[in-house]
Amino acid sequence: MPAITIGDLAQSFMLRQQNTDLKSRMNQLSQELASGRTADVARHLSGSYSYLADVQRNLALLESYDAATGEAILFTQTMQDVLERFQSLSTNLGSAALTAAGSFLDEAVVSASDRATEDLESMVNAVNSTVAGRALFSGIDSDTVPLVSHEDILADLRTALAGQTTLAGVQGVLDTWFDPGGGFDTVAYQGSATSLQPFVLGEGETVDLDLRGDDAAFRTMLKYASMAALTADQSLGFDSDLQAEMMKAAGEGLSFRQERLVQIRADLGYAQTRAQESSARIVSERAGYKIAQSELLAVDPFETATQLEDVQFQLEALYAMTVKLARLSLTDYL
Repeated sequence: MPAITIGDLAQSFMLRQQNTDLKSRMNQLSQELASGRTADVARHLSGSYSYLADVQRNLALLESYDAATGEAILFTQTMQDVLERFQSLSTNLGSAALTAAGSFLDEAVVSASDRATEDLESMVNAVNSTVAGRALFSGIDSDTVPLVSHEDILADLRTALAGQTTLAGVQGVLDTWFDPGGGFDTVAYQGSATSLQPFVLGEGETVDLDLRGDDAAFRTMLKYASMAALTADQSLGFDSDLQAEMMKAAGEGLSFRQERLVQIRADLGYAQTRAQESSARIVSERAGYKIAQSELLAVDPFETATQLEDVQFQLEALYAMTVKLARLSLTDYL
């Protein structure tokens, strides 16, 4: 039977193809040896992707949960900081108002009223705080701060209080203005009546941040701060006795009407704890899935090194054969 031979051109092409294949295989094995992970997932898993796909799906879900949880932590922490500042301003202003009212000095009342105007501005600015470009207390209208300026609030209250000469009359006007449906809703609050959407912390787990700038806690403290700020307002012209009564009432309200403020801070603290616990759980679950993924894609370093040596030997043999064929001449053949 005659021997089957191939032409020089075909032989050259075959050698080049083998050289390319061996180099590609050597690079793949070198990469696997360095990383400890397979470079050919289909071959490594024998085409069975189901478990790996499930692991990767869960990792992707945890990634989205982690982002939402991080946002919830950021919002709750910033809200808590704002409420702490708001409560501190209210408490300190309440103490100053009571001190001024108890001094029976007109100058002390005027000074406390001036301070109240400044503190009211700080309180409004606190409620208008933003994080990552989003207003904290505007509900779903987070692109708009919830409250108008303190000047706008005081301007509308001056109009409403004009002509009042008794503490009961002043308190009645302020109660009406700050109660739901009053001037606070129509003039001061410009956020949404719908709270932020719940933050998704995991499968079937959410946390609500149902807190807006029109909450009763803010209304109450802003009402008494406004009362203190307008006590010595020259355009209203309240007499000294009424000023002292107003300052005392404002101080008592700021100091002893913080129940709702304390409650929402406690509720917010609970939400903050849940978000932090979820974050810790997500970190733990992600670590577990990462380990599972690594184990699925891991290669045996000893086996890989052995295969790499075998490929290197084949490549060296191919080079030797190529050199030998390149040295052949017609004289040697004849």
